[in-house]
Amino acid sequence: MEAKQRRRAIVVSCLGWSLDLFDLFILLYVAPVIGALFFPSEYPTLSLAAVYASFAVTLFMRPVGSAIFGHFADAHGRKGAMTVAMIGVGVSTAAFGALPTIQQAGLVAPILFLALRLVQGVFVGGVVASTHTVGTEAVPANWRGFMSGLVGGGGAAIGALLASVVYLVTSAIFPGDAFAQWGWRFMFFAGLLSSVLGLYISRNLDESPFFKKLQEEKAARKVTKPAAPLKTLFSGGYRNVLLVNVLITFGSGAGYYLSSGYMPTFLKVINSVSNYTAALILMGASVAAFISSVLVGMLSDQIGRKRTFLLVGTAAVVLLPLCYLGLAGTTDLTHIVLYALAIAFIGNAGYAPVLIFLNERFPTAVRASGTGLSWNIGFALGGMTPTFASLVSKTPSDIPTSLAFFTVGVFVIYLIGAFIVPETKGKFE
Repeated sequence: MEAKQRRRAIVVSCLGWSLDLFDLFILLYVAPVIGALFFPSEYPTLSLAAVYASFAVTLFMRPVGSAIFGHFADAHGRKGAMTVAMIGVGVSTAAFGALPTIQQAGLVAPILFLALRLVQGVFVGGVVASTHTVGTEAVPANWRGFMSGLVGGGGAAIGALLASVVYLVTSAIFPGDAFAQWGWRFMFFAGLLSSVLGLYISRNLDESPFFKKLQEEKAARKVTKPAAPLKTLFSGGYRNVLLVNVLITFGSGAGYYLSSGYMPTFLKVINSVSNYTAALILMGASVAAFISSVLVGMLSDQIGRKRTFLLVGTAAVVLLPLCYLGLAGTTDLTHIVLYALAIAFIGNAGYAPVLIFLNERFPTAVRASGTGLSWNIGFALGGMTPTFASLVSKTPSDIPTSLAFFTVGVFVIYLIGAFIVPETKGKFE
């Protein structure tokens, strides 16, 4: 692949991945407002739990999206699957801005909200299944860990940063009560921007060189029957591979959602910072997440994926609980910023090498399906943890302790997976 196409593949992978995080952070930034408008309760933690539960529902549809779009990407090409998925994410995200609230439509409002979350989950799962292979299959072997961190962390940082900017702008345009009336709607409408940008860049993207080679080999063997990657994954030895992969993806996914994912709510509910200040802190946290992911991805190119998992998991078990409790116990803005940056750095390190690790676990013929399912099943289960952390917290002041305990638990599972999995560095077929 020529240098220009390689750069385009890298950019498209990062932008495609950013849609997942943009969708997440748009919802998280407006979680208290959405809780009041669609899931009202006299107990604030129950409203928050309902919003996080709506996100968990979406996560459970992502494996379905991975199955559909991953199959298409493996059988017919990465580019087409990615294009359709990106359009779907942008349109479904924007549609939330047009929904009626519970005061306007009664129980129909939360039902419509949840139904649209299900549809959105399918498309987001499709984006994950198709974009991750575009970037890693386009770069040389010694760049793949870096690419994994760049797509996962860079895409996440772009999505979170874009959401932070949108949040900052809408909070300024719709201050105070106006944000709860109209501002949150424009937050969702902005979902179309990232899709349009991604489509503009991807329209001249070449197909993956690995997929091209596979098609040429099929043509040489005169294979005309469409591939059945899902049947291959679930009927052969790959079942055990999928199960073990989920230990890693669940741990890294839950670690992310309990750290960066919960950060917007933590800053507002526990630290009581203003929308403007929270947006600035979260923009800084996005930069910390980007740096962490790229550095840890590069580290996996040097010491291997397995050793990196073990190192990061151990650090997270020890440091993240201390950071949560420290953040909850301070009112000094400088300390709040430092703790937030530390949580973002550590929480995002967990998944930095995961994409390339999953890519290396599957051959080209089933790579999009296998990686997409492994990632989305693990992250679907991991996405439930913020809901449970909110539910077990009787009052908002209990949230930091709950997050600390949950974080230790999920990273212990992550470490168990790290001990079980083989080293995959250099095994890319």
